[in-house]
Amino acid sequence: MHPVLTCIFKSLLAIPILIASSLSLSQEENNYVGNAACVGCHQQEAADWLGSHHDLAMQDVSEKTVLGDFDNATFTYGNITSTFYREDGKYWIRTDNEKGVLERYEVAYVFGVYPLQQYLLPLAGGRLQALTIAWDARPASEGGQRWYHLYPDEVVEAGDPLHWTGPYQNWNTRCAECHSTNLRKNYSATDRTFSTKFDQIDVGCEACHGPGGQHVSLAQQGKITAPLAGFEMSLKNTTTWAWSEGAAIATPATQSTSNHQITNCARCHARRSTLGDYHYGADLLDTHRLALIENPLYWADGQIRDEVYVYGSFIQSKMHQAGVVCTNCHNPHSNKLVAEGNTLCAQCHQPAVFDTTAHHHHPADSAGALCVNCHMPEQVYMGVDARRDHSMRIPRPDLSLQLGAPSACTQCHTDKAQTWALDRVREWGVEFDSLRNHPAMALHTSQRGDMRSIPSLKKIMAEPGEAAILRASALNQFGQLGSPDLAQSVAVLLGAKDSLIRVSAVRALAPLGPQQRYLMLRALIDDPIMAVRMAVAEQLADAPVEELRPQDIAVLAPLFDEYERVQSQHLDMPSVQLQLGNYWRLRGDFPQAEKALREALVLNNQMEAAYINLADLLRATNRDKEAKELLMRGIESISNAGTLLHALGLLEIREGNTDQALPLLARAAAMESESTRHRYVYAVALHDTGSPTEAVQILERLNIEFPGQPQLLYALISYHGELGNRAEEGRYQAQLQALSRTLGSR
Repeated sequence: MHPVLTCIFKSLLAIPILIASSLSLSQEENNYVGNAACVGCHQQEAADWLGSHHDLAMQDVSEKTVLGDFDNATFTYGNITSTFYREDGKYWIRTDNEKGVLERYEVAYVFGVYPLQQYLLPLAGGRLQALTIAWDARPASEGGQRWYHLYPDEVVEAGDPLHWTGPYQNWNTRCAECHSTNLRKNYSATDRTFSTKFDQIDVGCEACHGPGGQHVSLAQQGKITAPLAGFEMSLKNTTTWAWSEGAAIATPATQSTSNHQITNCARCHARRSTLGDYHYGADLLDTHRLALIENPLYWADGQIRDEVYVYGSFIQSKMHQAGVVCTNCHNPHSNKLVAEGNTLCAQCHQPAVFDTTAHHHHPADSAGALCVNCHMPEQVYMGVDARRDHSMRIPRPDLSLQLGAPSACTQCHTDKAQTWALDRVREWGVEFDSLRNHPAMALHTSQRGDMRSIPSLKKIMAEPGEAAILRASALNQFGQLGSPDLAQSVAVLLGAKDSLIRVSAVRALAPLGPQQRYLMLRALIDDPIMAVRMAVAEQLADAPVEELRPQDIAVLAPLFDEYERVQSQHLDMPSVQLQLGNYWRLRGDFPQAEKALREALVLNNQMEAAYINLADLLRATNRDKEAKELLMRGIESISNAGTLLHALGLLEIREGNTDQALPLLARAAAMESESTRHRYVYAVALHDTGSPTEAVQILERLNIEFPGQPQLLYALISYHGELGNRAEEGRYQAQLQALSRTLGSR
């Protein structure tokens, strides 16, 4: 062993003796005991972990840990010049505070290590905030060794939620769970303060394996037995792989019986939100909600778009479906790959078949010959952090042409167009299946409101061989389209084995009436998975209690109690306050709903959904003037607030103020590009105020850009009929009939 490591281990080995003498753990007790208790028996794992990204996820401030230039360095962003300097052995940053005024802050912790390092600065109320001026830790030869801003293309000023003092840069809420071990957030909603605690500053042994008290106790007594050895679950990969005679790809000889390893990693390596207290060995959705394949997180073909942290893309892959797990490719302790280059893939893919020019069509030893460059292309996040898409898909330039999604081909050949890439793969003799039947096309068109996607969505939902996240995403889109056979199509999936599909099935029923939703969901009130129960609680918040028997109401009570208790653990999050506002309104408790929505706006004064929902609540309680003032305040706070302009325009129409309403609706319509709602309503308003020809022009453009939407066709048929345009009226009637036939297909 390296002499430095030997020295470190010797110093650590003294600690377990102290722990053992002071704790006297029993089998029933299971406490966090720290890394030092693990080193004596697990020296190789400890050596691998030391210096890893998990080890260096968060560190105390010292000359060794601070990578940035604090020699009176300056960085100018907008009209603010920040200064980085040392004084009295401490590290300081002078930058703009919550009011935009320069103030000096002592660096409390360093955050991360490579390819960038951030610095945590203290604010009042126990908050730690991640400064959005980061240090580029890459070598100077790669453009690193510099200060840079995470949002270089816009000037984020004080008061913006993305400013370093804002809610989205708060360590306690956004970062700490995955950068430290056994975190307790300890948020007080009463005074909006934190007293956050952790057992270990970084991602230590117990962050992944769970509390080690029982394990240490058993080890001291010589009673360690496989497979759990005192832990809640085993992270060991028990799948073995074998090559069938003549096979190009290895297949499982034995299959793992648990998904614990992937689920454990997903706790942090997924785009998700936290529910209740984490418990090791549980289904991911028993402690978290998982983001689905939808804009703006993913492209419609499932490629990563926003920062989604690997898991959501990996579970789309054929590798995951075949039984590949994280440790097949990654050393879990060092975080390094278990092999370099194509050797990594050659563990399961015969090089004689796949690592050849005949397969990859690039010169050997070139970048194009690397498996990952075609099947796991990179996207850059946080300015310098390149992350690979783990869906491991075949490049499809034909899909990229249709969806606007990137393709691996043009990500390397940046001077070429997608048409060039498509021509090249066709020259290689590659012919892709019809785009019409590709799941990405169904997701893409459904996200644009095209009802013609419904038959394809139903096929994806019903296909057991498809990845669960794809089926759940199709379900999500299906519910939003409001299919005529929504209840029948979703009912069978409420009993799906996969919890992700059940969650989406529950949410898909939102368009149904309260009574029908209750009848369909009452069997899931005691579902074993928390995310399912939370979704059920949201869907049954407006259950018709006046029509239910006392015993039915009694069953709902603990469901709602759990929902409120779980949400109360995250009252620091604007999104949770928004969810509670909607929940309380459905429950009929308007004061509670108003309180939650107002708190959401305190936490994030640019949350459009909170403005809209609160304005609706105020209007429902005959406080139209307050609703109008609220929307106007939101419009002043948020640039390009099309949704708020639209809502204010509708409010003016309800009050009969057409002259004030039309300019607002026009402005909202001009800002809209990804959907049709604002432009459709504006067209209707134009028609109703005596401008039918202009209304028809808007609707015709929309129908070309966003086909398959019945409301557009109904309006066009009606308006052309009024104008006496019989040919046009008949043309749109034919389109509507064709759409009806499509929706009627099974």
